[in-house]
Amino acid sequence: MRVKNILSEATLVIADLEVHLNGELRSSPTLCALLPASGKQGARVVPLNTPDGRPVLLSMDNAIALDDSGGEPLQA
Repeated sequence: MRVKNILSEATLVIADLEVHLNGELRSSPTLCALLPASGKQGARVVPLNTPDGRPVLLSMDNAIALDDSGGEPLQA
């Protein structure tokens, strides 16, 4: 196996994410990719596992904008 190309800069972080599950608000440390701002999009966090620890593929459909927190933008 070999790395052909690095497609984008991403930093692995552990983020404390909140999620509504079964009518309850829960939070969980989650392995995420922190993607820098590019073009019109700001910085984004993409979860790489589910709240119960199962891995998921990196998908931009799951991206969370850092300023979606309802307050000031979060600092990475």
